[in-house]
Amino acid sequence: MFFVTDKIVFAMALLRCISATIEMSAALLMLKFGRVETALKINAALAMVGPTVMVLVTTLGLVGIAGKVSLTKLGIIFSGVVLIFYGINRP
Repeated sequence: MFFVTDKIVFAMALLRCISATIEMSAALLMLKFGRVETALKINAALAMVGPTVMVLVTTLGLVGIAGKVSLTKLGIIFSGVVLIFYGINRP
């Protein structure tokens, strides 16, 4: 189906597939338990998965382009990621 020659791209896609599997499993668990309290607990656990996967995938991407992009551009990309987290955590 897919032939990926770049190991970084494969690792990034694999992390996203794992994340999707975790999300789908959590949704099924919410349906299985059928209680709002339990669903909120499961959702709280998922709140840690999303940002962690984003950071890991972004890190892999930056490692993959490190030799191809100037240090200034890498700094700008890193600053963008920091600003995303800053914006998320602001009230």
